[in-house]
Amino acid sequence: MEFFKVGLKGSAIEKAMFNYTEFSLLSRGDGVEIFLQTIEEGKFFYLYPSDNPEAIEFYFIVSGQVLCEQEDKQLNLGPEEYFTARGLKEPIYFSTLSKVTLLCVVTEQTFFQISEEVSSLFKIIKQVEEKDRYTYNHSDRVARYSIKVAKKLKLRKERLENLRVASSLHDIGKIHVPIEVLNKPSSLTDEEFAIIKKHPIDGANMIRDTYYSELAPIIEQHHERLNGTGYPYGLKGEEISIEAQIIAVCDTYDAMTEDRAYRKAYTAEYALDELKRLVDTHYDRNIVEAFERVLLEEGAL
Repeated sequence: MEFFKVGLKGSAIEKAMFNYTEFSLLSRGDGVEIFLQTIEEGKFFYLYPSDNPEAIEFYFIVSGQVLCEQEDKQLNLGPEEYFTARGLKEPIYFSTLSKVTLLCVVTEQTFFQISEEVSSLFKIIKQVEEKDRYTYNHSDRVARYSIKVAKKLKLRKERLENLRVASSLHDIGKIHVPIEVLNKPSSLTDEEFAIIKKHPIDGANMIRDTYYSELAPIIEQHHERLNGTGYPYGLKGEEISIEAQIIAVCDTYDAMTEDRAYRKAYTAEYALDELKRLVDTHYDRNIVEAFERVLLEEGAL
């Protein structure tokens, strides 16, 4: 069947926003998808091993600069350079050094995974951070730490992807917390703390009716602790998913090392010492040790 189509500048079959990235689907057919991917400066993205070892992914850099990290190697890539992947065994990590536009050709269907519902959830996260001036970019930092820890622990592709989205959305339920409670400069009353403790449940409920419903338990559990002293359900040990346990460590560290309405930020060393002190009671030992390696590599310690 003969086919010809001209696409004018800015046109696309479909556009979607997902985790600070804009996707524009340009063409598709016979299992191949071609799309533009525009990523803001200072963000992370990943190439994961595909469930289909024959699938090919090709990315041509239209504009911007990216840093590719593979094992112990780092490589800067710029306009008119490209990277391609097939049959990966381990994820490959990238960070954007400027705003980047990629032309992507993928020989398997992937665009359907970008849900408008999930896109709307990321907008809510931005609203949460606008309400709480002390947690600006908190979710982004927790997601970045969580993925790096997961890499150390060699989580498989599906769990990495779930963790990436869940860690970005872990505080979405705070949209229902009054701004005066989020920004209160003194100790919370029992009633106010009860409101705060509802945000994992509220967040999970917001996810359950979307494409990512399987992430609801991770979001619901990110304040649970190994010895049962967490909330909202007082889960213990293996009752808590590994993804939620990773978020718990990264979330706690970031909360301690950023200013809050009621105190100034603690040092990285102090925050890590607190995590270590609570190993095996609150936090998983392997996760804390992996997180320490991440902080050392980043030069935070």
